[in-house]
Amino acid sequence: MAARKSVNKTNVSAEELTEHYRSMLLIRRFEEKAGQLYGMGLIGGFCHLYIGQEAVVVGLEAAAEEGDKRLTSYRDHGHMLACGMDAGGVMAELTGREGGLSKGKGGSMHMFSKEKHFYGGHGIVGAQVPIGAGLAFADKYKGNGRVTFTYFGDGASNQGQVYETFNMAALWDLPVIFVIENNQYAMGTSQQRSSKTPDIYTRGEAFGIPGEAVDGMSVLAVKEAGERAVAHCRSGKGPYILEVKTYRYRGHSMSDPAKYRTREEVQKMREERDPIEQIRAMLIENKYATEEDLKAIDKEIKAVVNDSADFARNSPEPALEELWTDIYA
Repeated sequence: MAARKSVNKTNVSAEELTEHYRSMLLIRRFEEKAGQLYGMGLIGGFCHLYIGQEAVVVGLEAAAEEGDKRLTSYRDHGHMLACGMDAGGVMAELTGREGGLSKGKGGSMHMFSKEKHFYGGHGIVGAQVPIGAGLAFADKYKGNGRVTFTYFGDGASNQGQVYETFNMAALWDLPVIFVIENNQYAMGTSQQRSSKTPDIYTRGEAFGIPGEAVDGMSVLAVKEAGERAVAHCRSGKGPYILEVKTYRYRGHSMSDPAKYRTREEVQKMREERDPIEQIRAMLIENKYATEEDLKAIDKEIKAVVNDSADFARNSPEPALEELWTDIYA
């Protein structure tokens, strides 16, 4: 299937645009605060920020329905917030506190919410892909019409288990959407240097899996593509691949200085393609909101994020006996 280009819509409601703006802004401000707390030593270990990629998960969540499942890699904070997980619980988990969504035992890379059908951030590259197919297998077995969004990156797309999963998902017509969040650099190697295939979604053709490339800096384009993919899966036609071409502004993790690209490249993307600024401009140009309206939303979001940081700071560390809960042996 040929790659589709995003369309500059003008027929989207004020409510929908505002909700996209609010959701993406929450992720952006949350991640900025997480970066600050990491610099202060309040977040330990690895911390992978989602800044720049907000349109991907917000657009796809707009195409999802109640009961659909999602799981992703270790760059997972944005996905949690987008599916409605509490910001305070997410931040407390980042700081390893008792009030965290995994009781402070998972940290940045390993969170989970059965209530929100979020089946984890996964620290092993590509490990979540076969798990996503397993969740989709369960839904097909139950015949409940649910779809699983399985997120992974351009770097993970070179892992062998990804292709084993493609084959099984195609054989069994599983209702799984494989979402390749192509932020161009994997850990630190550009796609041009690591992949002979310019469009990663075409790798599904060997297994008969349709797919498309999507402008991942446009939340509206992502939502449109997500709706096509969801319709395909719900109709029983099997898996679908979305290669969402996006861009992360920060390094691979907080410890990455990102010297493999120029500051000018990042700045150009921020100035010309930023997903939040695109929606902000549409709200203003269509007279759906004023500058003051948007400043008020930003103030509201900052308050939510600051409250989440305060909650994390004030939450105690897990008790020692907590080590013996939620284990299998």
